[in-house]
Amino acid sequence: MRKTELLIPAGSLEVLKVAVLYGADAVYIGGEAFGLRAKAKNFTNEEIREGIEFAHSHGAKVYVTANILAHNEDLAGVETYFQELKKIGPDALIISDPGVFSVAKQICPEIEIHISTQANNTNYGTYLFWWQQGAKRVVSARELSLKEIREIRDRIPEEMEIESFIHGAMCISYSGRCLLSNFMTGRDANQGACTHPCRWKYHLMEESRPGEYFPVEENERGTFIFNSKDLCMIEHIPEMMEAGIDSFKIEGRMKTALYVATVARAYRQAIDAWNRDPEEYRKNLSWYREEIGKCTNRDFTTGFYFGKPGTDAQIYDNNTYVTNYTYLGRVDSVDACGRCRLEQKNKFSVGETLELMKPDGRNLSVVVKGIWDEEGNPQESCPHARQIIDVELGIVPEPFDILRRREENM
Repeated sequence: MRKTELLIPAGSLEVLKVAVLYGADAVYIGGEAFGLRAKAKNFTNEEIREGIEFAHSHGAKVYVTANILAHNEDLAGVETYFQELKKIGPDALIISDPGVFSVAKQICPEIEIHISTQANNTNYGTYLFWWQQGAKRVVSARELSLKEIREIRDRIPEEMEIESFIHGAMCISYSGRCLLSNFMTGRDANQGACTHPCRWKYHLMEESRPGEYFPVEENERGTFIFNSKDLCMIEHIPEMMEAGIDSFKIEGRMKTALYVATVARAYRQAIDAWNRDPEEYRKNLSWYREEIGKCTNRDFTTGFYFGKPGTDAQIYDNNTYVTNYTYLGRVDSVDACGRCRLEQKNKFSVGETLELMKPDGRNLSVVVKGIWDEEGNPQESCPHARQIIDVELGIVPEPFDILRRREENM
């Protein structure tokens, strides 16, 4: 049986550490240049180094994205960047552009290269091409069915790896090669500056009838013709494994630590349960579904994995996420009195009942007994975001436990 990797995104060093502790076998991150998430916090070279050291100390890997579609003026900077990464030593580079690939092979041939989904990898011939060039892994296009992925697996070398998305947002354009953002806002999605116009509200206007707007397809919330539901394959892990996929990839390098912890933990539990005992996995399906539903999402779809989705999977209902839980903070340390220190992300108050989310799968109900500011002054609440506070929760938490609040809209 092929060992399946759980690959989790991280937009910051904090989230990388959370991803590793909550179940990631590997984490993919972006540096300060040449990745496709320019609006993420991203990593300085020193943070990449620290992230790699942390991941490796916990038996996990780190992959660095350099998957822009490069223009002429980018190539000199790519060379410099790869020379720096050569010294830092990530486990792999994720690349989509053949020119950038060539630079990587020349400067740091000892680092594995994974071919990004941005390269539109839709057939076994493309996989074989990249294998012959020296790539270790290819990320499948989101448009592929599991049947097509199985066919690719049968036609490529056994040691070549397939990575496929298992959860997260779906791009509306072909494997993410979107021109909408560039045309409408001047910000190039293929250079990392996507404004997500696929989530905007649209109407149709006939040229000779200016000012008359016709809905393309509408419900009471409006018209969202490009807006896809989020991919979720938590209930289909056996089929994903049977297709010969080596790495299950979660989308979301701009997501919060709460999102990453929730998704990573649920998929880790599901994968491990299936490997131990398929019946255990089946019995726990309702728990996996419930946990995944606690993430922000736009409802779920299985995408193209079981054939081309119909209009019920594509999504004409809302451009906003449903938020079921609010991220309140992550435990940084615990003192001798059992108080935990955290950087508060959202407001909460003394007396509230909250939930402590632990990496091992437990969710513990806790009551806030007390809050103190950095100077040791007691507080009834913590109204200011990003404030460092000490909190007593009635139980003694551990570092990296996450504090969250269930919202009423569940």
